[in-house]
Amino acid sequence: MKIFDKYILKSFLQPFLATFFVVLFVLVMQALWLAFDEIAGKGIDLIFILKFLWYLALMLTPTALPIGILLSSIMALGNLSENYEMAAIKSAGISLNRVIRPLVILTILLSGLNFIFLNNIYPWATLKQKNLYLNMKKKKPALALVPGTFNTDIPGFSIKFEEKYGEEENLLKNVQIADLSGGRGKLKVITAKKGIISSEEGSKYMTLTLEDGNYYEEHVKKINKKKDRQKMPASHATFEKYTINIDISSFNDDDNLKDEKLKHHHGMLSVVQLDSISKIRKIEYDEFLDNKAKTLYLSIQAKKLYKYPDSTINKELSPEILDNFDLKNKNIVLSDAIQGLKRITDRNANNLKRYKDQRKMLNLYDFEFFYRISFALACLVLFFIGAPLGAIIRKGGFGLPMILAIMIFVLYFFISQFGKNLAEESAISALLGSWISTIILLPFGILLTRRATKGMGIFNIDAIFDNFKKFFRKFKKPTKI
Repeated sequence: MKIFDKYILKSFLQPFLATFFVVLFVLVMQALWLAFDEIAGKGIDLIFILKFLWYLALMLTPTALPIGILLSSIMALGNLSENYEMAAIKSAGISLNRVIRPLVILTILLSGLNFIFLNNIYPWATLKQKNLYLNMKKKKPALALVPGTFNTDIPGFSIKFEEKYGEEENLLKNVQIADLSGGRGKLKVITAKKGIISSEEGSKYMTLTLEDGNYYEEHVKKINKKKDRQKMPASHATFEKYTINIDISSFNDDDNLKDEKLKHHHGMLSVVQLDSISKIRKIEYDEFLDNKAKTLYLSIQAKKLYKYPDSTINKELSPEILDNFDLKNKNIVLSDAIQGLKRITDRNANNLKRYKDQRKMLNLYDFEFFYRISFALACLVLFFIGAPLGAIIRKGGFGLPMILAIMIFVLYFFISQFGKNLAEESAISALLGSWISTIILLPFGILLTRRATKGMGIFNIDAIFDNFKKFFRKFKKPTKI
């Protein structure tokens, strides 16, 4: 490798490594901020929070990579132009195409690396992150009994007390407990003047000792027959001390956070798996449509309609069917016919939503398949926008290049989401929806590269002003001599 190529690569890699990690950090923090409300206050160990952040970082790496390439390409070529190094290079007879040649090769390698990441690591990270996030959301908050209100966090119990006191705040005053563990229709109410909470570290049970109270318990469910309820409807008694062991394992059990129940999301599959599942779902969808069509055909008795086509009916000779009934039966016949039509239309309306949902899911698998390939090439597309743009604007640093990079990637992302929504609704094909951002931005990159190679700006301001001057001269009156 020539010294010149090494210098160009060094000029690109130094800002690339910095911008890549900065962008990745910002994306991870943004995703964490959006998920913070769902997982805060759940008593989740720090190790699971770090795992969540690690999976997020792996998921967002393919997104941060093209942004880093776009920003660093603008900065690298902008620094060369701003420091007049590009002018010196061109004076030595070296074209812009020769300057960016090692960067193009590097970007192609990064695009291939991005595809490998999208096809292998990204699905695994998505599987882990989505399941962990789902389990975090379902995890119950840490046990904290609040005085003056009914605490319903403990499964099967509703606990209320006036005051919590003592050195360890484990003493309760005027306790009321509704034991709902007996199931629907049965009730057990316990009241006590004093309660003591005790629990050993690591234990799955919390012991609640009640003193000086009474309880009321229904032995027969209210939904049973009246005779059964009259036999022994309820019992009540007083006590000096009563002990309740409450299972609190659900508040401390972190094994549930490791469950992986969600496994068939389209983001959790490789390209080969997406293609395989898409083919299977297409067969299932066609069978679903065929089955519903046959059901509709039988429900409206369409076969009988073929016996009497409109062209063969002599309307003057054919009697009206309703003429065979009196007024009361006519109303019955018409009501039955209207109700039958309503049932069919309602059934079709319900099926229509199922058609759309299944079609959307099928489109998502197809879109994800093509998008993995197109997004891997986003590194190359954005490079051919960033590199000539940096040479044209002649500005390095994080200021203007950062603004331009954000604007360009937001435009790319907006077009991609627009194409995804259109493909999901079957307005366009999944292939076109996944490539639409590349199709729109690639010509823009080619145009910028040509103008930068010729030493031209993004647009010629002088030419625009000259056209305006020529336009207004037409309306100017000639001066008399």
